[in-house]
Amino acid sequence: MARVGVEESLSNISEALREKGYDVIDLKQQNDAQGCDCCVISGIDSNVMGMQDAVTQGSVIEANGLSADEVCRQVEQKFGR
Repeated sequence: MARVGVEESLSNISEALREKGYDVIDLKQQNDAQGCDCCVISGIDSNVMGMQDAVTQGSVIEANGLSADEVCRQVEQKFGR
């Protein structure tokens, strides 16, 4: 099953993805994204300083303004489910 990293503040999305069978990792620090196939971030403080340090090769989904169902659909599209 795909490994999805989710920011700690997005607990409702973590729960929804776990219910769908994804291996969900809490993103507490930048290095936690390593090994994730996809990451879900809040987008609230993304790229504040204009720096782009890639930590994962997986897709990144910005959840700002999206419901848990909408984020789940985007994750499913990334993995062709």
